[in-house]
Amino acid sequence: MDVKIESSWKTRLAGEFEKPYFTQLVSFVKEEYQSQKIYPPGKLIFNAFDKCPFDQTKVVILGQDPYHGLNQAMGLSFSVNDGIAFPPSLINIFKEIKDDLGTDMPASGNLERWATQGVLLLNATLTVRANSAGSHQKKGWEQFTDAVIKCLSDEKEGVVFLLWGKYAQDKGAVIDTKKHLVLKCKHPSPMSANQGGWFGNKHFSQTNAYLLNRGQQPIVW
Repeated sequence: MDVKIESSWKTRLAGEFEKPYFTQLVSFVKEEYQSQKIYPPGKLIFNAFDKCPFDQTKVVILGQDPYHGLNQAMGLSFSVNDGIAFPPSLINIFKEIKDDLGTDMPASGNLERWATQGVLLLNATLTVRANSAGSHQKKGWEQFTDAVIKCLSDEKEGVVFLLWGKYAQDKGAVIDTKKHLVLKCKHPSPMSANQGGWFGNKHFSQTNAYLLNRGQQPIVW
């Protein structure tokens, strides 16, 4: 199956695209886009991969679903388009960056600037119906993104995986912790973060210290 995705990822995931589950997933997604309002726009389904090639991936931030509100989802986990109000989880991410690194809250919640530095902003499920959280779960996306995580773990060394919340941590079970840095904490959503375990995690400074120690450029968060 010919999937329009960045070439370094296409090479490594070609076998996945030929599996029966992926064929069924594509049929489901195509039908949904034809009959429902689906986010993100079709051309941005694989935006995380297009903005962050395999060879350049240094950090992975794992989300769950795309945002399901108007003009929010852009194919990058936790990121929203320019001019869109920051969702609560993203506000808490920026608050932690401010506390950790002293970086002021940015004007835009568009995280392409992270992706182009080597941060793969990967959602477990890459599509969703408008105003219907979780509506495209258990259709095959999770199997695909599990394969992506395993590919990174197996074929690279020294990647930082930021696993926020139980869902991301469970999904990270395939990561080889001897080869990579895995940082875990509570999810940044207010319901979770306000119970403790998100604020003060220092994941952003820890990530940069690890990258510097490996002779790599730190991320400008």
